[in-house]
Amino acid sequence: MPRAKKPANPFRYFHSSPEVIRLVVMMYVRFPLSLRNVEDLLSERGIDICHETVRLWWNRFGPIFASDIRRQRVSRMHGFRHWQWHLDEMYVRINGEMVYLWRAVDHEGEVLESYVTRTRDKAAALRFMRKALKRHGSPEVITTDGLRSYKAAMSDLGNSTKQDTGRYLNNRAENSHLPFRRRERAMLRFRQMKSLQKFASVHASFHNHFNSERHPVDRQTYKARRSAALAEWQNLMA
Repeated sequence: MPRAKKPANPFRYFHSSPEVIRLVVMMYVRFPLSLRNVEDLLSERGIDICHETVRLWWNRFGPIFASDIRRQRVSRMHGFRHWQWHLDEMYVRINGEMVYLWRAVDHEGEVLESYVTRTRDKAAALRFMRKALKRHGSPEVITTDGLRSYKAAMSDLGNSTKQDTGRYLNNRAENSHLPFRRRERAMLRFRQMKSLQKFASVHASFHNHFNSERHPVDRQTYKARRSAALAEWQNLMA
């Protein structure tokens, strides 16, 4: 019986250490920094790299790290039924054209799914919801705004009884847009739908990994969770 091949090392052919690459990708995706901001901050730490290297590394390793984070999180949470999802769409301008970024967020602020479309009709809502339900399972309650596309899509999916609408009920999703908006301004907006979809998915996984939940905790608990997240991050693709 042939032996299973080991996955190829993603850091091969790179002269920099994996620790430096992880640090660069985390700084650029997690915080609202430009490519040159990351270059300057690393220079103060004695790490001399070009801002184009930052661009290369996040494009190469960002999706790999995000996929690993997403796979571990989905495996732990799949089948969890006591979720309350919040669905909302936000507009993003690409070269003067308005597109829509659909986002699904749970009650703890975890970004479950991100999906970019040119329209926000029933067909777009249906594709977005099918993608989220297939990956994460079905929640108990789905909170949305008054957009009719959600109601029409849920009727086709057979879960219209789970929909909950209200004036202030969807603030959880609307507040979750703020970190992405800060990153959008730091990046001076996007040029293509493909790059928007790629960065939105990567940013969501990074945000979930370092998210410190919604309810307040004491300082020691917060530090312990932050240390655990950093330790798990250092072990990605080890």
